[in-house]
Amino acid sequence: MAMDCIFCKIIKKEIPAKIIAETESSLAFMDAFPLTKGHSLVIPKTHYEKIQDISQKDNADLFETVRKVIAKVDKLTDATLVAVHNGKKSGQEVPHVHVHLIPRSPEDLVGPVHSMFSNRPKMSENEINQIYQKLKAD
Repeated sequence: MAMDCIFCKIIKKEIPAKIIAETESSLAFMDAFPLTKGHSLVIPKTHYEKIQDISQKDNADLFETVRKVIAKVDKLTDATLVAVHNGKKSGQEVPHVHVHLIPRSPEDLVGPVHSMFSNRPKMSENEINQIYQKLKAD
């Protein structure tokens, strides 16, 4: 656990949270600063900054908890955005892996994920192929 991590403090019950579900390795709770009604987070109890750092066991538990909690969150509006910011440059505000479960509705005016990015890259077929080869490589 990281001493100054707010999520680690929630796990240790040093900071109160509205806990929805808890397993040996994961914790789900309502976001303290919700974007929509019912916005919740699911986190591993072990401090990891990025998804690729999570142990296989903790990853399986985390996403099983996401699967179970999303069934509850989805009942609020019948549509839920699942989002993970993986690292500071991606917009991650707390450097502890967390999965956002954000109930969505037409009234929130956010739209699909492609509408969230106004500065999309214009790439040549060659650039796309170079990126494809990097992603495909071991």
